Amino acid sequence: MLTNAAYLKDMVIRATDGDIGTVDQFYFDDKAWVIRYLTVETGGWLGDRQVLISPISIVHADWQSWRLEVALTKLQVKNSPGIDTHQPVSRQHEAAYLDYYGYSYYWIGPNMWGPVLYPSGLPIPAATIKEAPSGRSRRESKDSHLRSNEAVTGYHIEAQDGEIGHVEGFVMDDETWAIRYLEVATKNWWPGKKVLVSPSWIKRVSWTDSKVYIGLSREVVKKAPAFVESAPITREYEDQLHRYYGQPPYWLHEAEQKSSFSLTV
Repeated sequence: MLTNAAYLKDMVIRATDGDIGTVDQFYFDDKAWVIRYLTVETGGWLGDRQVLISPISIVHADWQSWRLEVALTKLQVKNSPGIDTHQPVSRQHEAAYLDYYGYSYYWIGPNMWGPVLYPSGLPIPAATIKEAPSGRSRRESKDSHLRSNEAVTGYHIEAQDGEIGHVEGFVMDDETWAIRYLEVATKNWWPGKKVLVSPSWIKRVSWTDSKVYIGLSREVVKKAPAFVESAPITREYEDQLHRYYGQPPYWLHEAEQKSSFSLTV
């Protein structure tokens, strides 16, 4: 299901033995455009400490009650590696976090979540979660590719012939946790109109200049199907969007991946 990622803000994270806290922001991978971690305010029971929660841990998302249930205990979360949200999350820190819970590295493997297609394919029963052996091969790059949604919100969108708006939000898939679209506000040019742009249509991102460059003209974006936050994002709307932009739907490619994956397991 597609949903506005803004709904993640302040959602309650519930462990198997009680509430952990509420979601503050999320980190996404700027290569695959997939949400890798949620940062959670623990509300005092761990002092002022924030913790990371991976979608791998989530067993149920209740969007009506604003609650995410995780297959973790409060003690496991308490003893997990800390996070300083004022500093970039390094690949070394990621590896330590994933080692602690015994999760596979998402950057090793052919799929969106490394060896599997969905984060739900990776959870390990709580009884077997332990610190991984120090000899575990990481084979990771030195740098992480994580960006926070709060940092990227507000980035300027540059069309082929000039600025077109700014990033106002993200639309996510709650099965894969992929960011399917950037929500672009064009109010400086066409008051009240918002449009969606897929990360796959982005030519490049200048992280130093806070700009996203897309391979579309301003006129094309101007006439694109409007995005209405109060309306559900249906497959019909997505079909219309992809046909308008002349882009292949992401779900066809992922269906092929899923079929290929099923044949190999």
